[in-house]
Amino acid sequence: MSHTILLADDDAAIRMVLNQALSRAGYEVRPTGNLSTMWNWVSRGEGDLLITDVAMPDGNAFDIMPKIKKIRPDLPVVVMSAQNTFMTAIRANEAGAYEYLPKPFDIAEVISVVARALADAKKATKAPEAPPEPGDSMPLVGRSAAMQDIYRALARLMQTDLTVMVTGESGTGKELVARALHDFGKRRNGPFVAINMAAIPRDLIEAELFGHEKGAFTGATQRSSGRFEQAEGGTLFLDEIGDMPMDAQTRLLRVLQEGEYTMVGGRTPIKSNVRIVAATHRDLSQMIRQGLFREDLYYRLNVVPIRLPPLRERSDDIADLVQHFLRGAEREGEAMKSVSPEALKLMQNYAWPGNVRELENLVRRLSALYADETISADIVETELNLAADRGRLPMGTGPIDVAMAVEAHVAQLLAEHAPDLPPAGLYERVLDQVEAPLIAMALNACGGNQIRAADLLGLNRNTLRKKIRAHAIEIIKQSRRQG
Repeated sequence: MSHTILLADDDAAIRMVLNQALSRAGYEVRPTGNLSTMWNWVSRGEGDLLITDVAMPDGNAFDIMPKIKKIRPDLPVVVMSAQNTFMTAIRANEAGAYEYLPKPFDIAEVISVVARALADAKKATKAPEAPPEPGDSMPLVGRSAAMQDIYRALARLMQTDLTVMVTGESGTGKELVARALHDFGKRRNGPFVAINMAAIPRDLIEAELFGHEKGAFTGATQRSSGRFEQAEGGTLFLDEIGDMPMDAQTRLLRVLQEGEYTMVGGRTPIKSNVRIVAATHRDLSQMIRQGLFREDLYYRLNVVPIRLPPLRERSDDIADLVQHFLRGAEREGEAMKSVSPEALKLMQNYAWPGNVRELENLVRRLSALYADETISADIVETELNLAADRGRLPMGTGPIDVAMAVEAHVAQLLAEHAPDLPPAGLYERVLDQVEAPLIAMALNACGGNQIRAADLLGLNRNTLRKKIRAHAIEIIKQSRRQG
């Protein structure tokens, strides 16, 4: 039996294209250009699936979605919209839409979604929770295809407690994703607690995560709650998870497996009810091969992976981001400014090693330091040239100069956090980032033989052992092939 598709869109060209494609796929299509006709069909019990645009001449589809879900809870609704924002995806999900399709869409994807929706139509439809008030600001900005995929993935995750791993370069907005999952998810009434592993001394991470009892260690003069306890009933965001030492990784794995933990110096297990969102800019697969990250923990955290693209891969979003940051500067008391088309073009052609954070810092700097009402290309070129000079690493065909690589890395960190400074402890973090992979790779090159690795590194064997323990490096013994 042929299924009937109700199609509501005020664009006659889109109705024609979808009508032809769906008809070729074997469906009966009933197109209309207004909400009132569509509502009459739905209220009379007609149609097996509804495809509707959001903005229609006689109203907004989101306004009548609750009525549709009330009288036709089993009717799958596919929402289309040219307003390709994060909030559109969230509202579609909260309104009970089966799927959200940003315009322009792929016809093959529409056919696939329709087929899946009809196949699932007999399953019980859960009533959506009342949506939170989104306010005027959006946590994520951008309308590029890459961001549309992220919006749709986040919308599907809002009503789940699945553990999420967010990867991406520094400055791409990983914490914003974690906050969006919390603020628009079912744990939004609970606390959101963030901890940056790279900003905490290695020997204090377990106490920070799990808390400690009085007298657990020197200086522990009273009981202190950890981040797991503080995040109870809410979301715990573990930023820079790749910087977590191996001992803490083992304890975190136990919490994820058993749902409980003990405080440092404590004996009584404490039940944990938190959603975990982890993030890293590191290549955890490579760290696993180096013995620096537990493979079993990786799979526990990487239940749902979300990769945030660097800004250079979504340059179409720069105009929206610039306007967003300019409005933010205006709310903080700066005069509202505009950016010339030539200046915007320069921004879109820049590599942005510090990603969105670097762009935000630039826009804030332009708003504060320049009196011009319109930011010209000359001004932007001057600022971008200064940034490029600070972070440029000379390219060549020879081996990488370690000193220049470290200089470029630190310059990038400073640029990312400008006009503020990075978290305290930069010296130790940079040394750790150099020393840990150096020792791990030397051990791997020597098949796990510590005597040979100590000789290769020029270290005393006892010193090497101390550093292996300090960095929690897992030694993988292997036989090396003889050439």
